Amino acid sequence: MSSTFPSQRDEAEFRMAAHRPGVELYRAHIVRHAFEPHTHDGFGLGAIESGVERFRYRGADHLAPADSVLMMNPDELHTGRAETEGGWHYRMAYIEPSVVADVTGEPAWWFSDVVREDVSSARRVTDLLDALWRAREPLAFDSLLYELLGQFRRHAHATRKPQDGRAARFTPVVDYLHEHLSRRLTLDELAAVAGLSPFHFLRQFQSQHHATPQQMLMAFRLAEAKRLLSRGESPAQVAAAVGLTDQAHLTRTFARRYGVTPARYQRALQR
Repeated sequence: MSSTFPSQRDEAEFRMAAHRPGVELYRAHIVRHAFEPHTHDGFGLGAIESGVERFRYRGADHLAPADSVLMMNPDELHTGRAETEGGWHYRMAYIEPSVVADVTGEPAWWFSDVVREDVSSARRVTDLLDALWRAREPLAFDSLLYELLGQFRRHAHATRKPQDGRAARFTPVVDYLHEHLSRRLTLDELAAVAGLSPFHFLRQFQSQHHATPQQMLMAFRLAEAKRLLSRGESPAQVAAAVGLTDQAHLTRTFARRYGVTPARYQRALQR
């Protein structure tokens, strides 16, 4: 596996189906690697096969033991590391909201719980994710995708998540970060977007998003890098496009968040 892992026992793989953009499959066994804060464009839906994962999500620490299901909303910063000596095995599907809406007919899914222990559901989700990984016929893949989302429907809210006033106040800042990934931004600049003094803005932003603006900017940069890499752009081009120093910087930061190097990620998608 990638030399960026501290343990040769750490493994991670991605797969995408050419006919169904917006769906990314992932499977991994992580023993020593600690994922830095990162985001995904889509819902992160999956199950823990063995071991226990510890992760931070929405400002709180969570444990996900074997036979639990995971339900992450798009663009939520989160981390991940092993809580047990032998690490944890898990499978995930990252499904963009537009695909979820298309498959289910419901345009506004969101999840209030990020992890639930449910033996029968977790094992069924694992089986479906394994079948999706092996599926090579588009019809089979789409049928399995429909069934997978059906497994999570009972956990999902199908109306748009309410947003409090403070979250709405920082929406322009989040948009600004997305729009200026390649620039070197300043605290004063972001505070001006929010209409606050710099360090008051920093305190309030951290309290609302459980991350500093820099952590969120880096998460957005790497999520965009992942999108560009999936379209076949070279790592050097991608590094420049998202404001990283060079290709080596991209390689280090990408692997710390997604568990594979950019080159390995692209090779996996070309299979």
